[in-house]
Amino acid sequence: MLATLPVSWEYLTANGVHRCQKIPEAETMAARQPFTDSDTADEAVRATCDDASICKRFATSKGYWKDPYIQYFVRQIGERKAPEINRGYYARVQGMNFLLHAFLRKTACDCQVVNFGAGLDTTFWQLKDESLLPKKYFEVDFPMVVARKIHNIKTKPPLSKPIIETHSTDTLLIDGHSLDSDRYCIIGADLRDLASVNDKLKKFQLNPELPALFLSECVLVYMNPEQSSKLVHWASDTFHTAMFINYEQVNMNDRFGQVMIENLQRRHCNLAGVEACWSLESQKERFLAAGWEGADALDMMTVYGMLPQEDVARIERLEFLDEKELLQQLLQHYCICWAIKDKHKLGLSQVAF
Repeated sequence: MLATLPVSWEYLTANGVHRCQKIPEAETMAARQPFTDSDTADEAVRATCDDASICKRFATSKGYWKDPYIQYFVRQIGERKAPEINRGYYARVQGMNFLLHAFLRKTACDCQVVNFGAGLDTTFWQLKDESLLPKKYFEVDFPMVVARKIHNIKTKPPLSKPIIETHSTDTLLIDGHSLDSDRYCIIGADLRDLASVNDKLKKFQLNPELPALFLSECVLVYMNPEQSSKLVHWASDTFHTAMFINYEQVNMNDRFGQVMIENLQRRHCNLAGVEACWSLESQKERFLAAGWEGADALDMMTVYGMLPQEDVARIERLEFLDEKELLQQLLQHYCICWAIKDKHKLGLSQVAF
């Protein structure tokens, strides 16, 4: 299953736990055929791409963090989001970026990044602005999502220009479901079809000898345990020096977690891999069982408390929050788990909070 970004905080906290707002379905580039149950589930997962992007667009418009590129994927700021949603996305973005930047600095950017289920993520463009580009940045997502993103790149010079600037020839390899340049590659594929994913990444020069960082955000949870295990195992088997950073649900076996699951099921989003989300230990075990040398995990409440507190104080002044208990519950039901293999002894165990 290929994947998209996270499930909406707004939706997860609906139906008695918190307010729910209708999220528009992801646009598609082709006429729709009659859906099977599997098609409906995949469409619901793809729709979470819009959900995450819309929430990020609003949070950046309020000043939670800077992202000058999200506007080229989401034109309208949209209706107001609740402060706890904005703070939740702030914690997620800052937490993932903290580990990403630490890995890039540890490897001196002599590495590759593979973003599974990247959706409309803008990390490549921001890393270029920060002079922190890896040797090559890969994105993999559903072909429909990729086709839409490629269309935006082709028609928005602020997106296409940085790709061209980092490319050494006059031509780019591009079709409806892939775009390849020297430093950026986006591939349309279904992560459940590991053979296809492997073939396409190899075709576009993913290098097993170069350290690799894998990113996923609410992606593995939509794959059944066998499928996600194969993907995590493939990454471990293929690279002797690598790191995998996974943002996902946790503590899903309590009442709050069950409400989240029920709400998603009503939206046809089946958390097929939820058994890995019962605890921080189960999150780590998924990687350890797949051959990774070490793994660690923190819930987002803990991560929130470890972010630079001067900036946390700044964003907490942006909006009044009268439901701190709900924010705490939400943050306690998401986590960041990271795993490493370090044959080259780069000190990847030091890449941590």
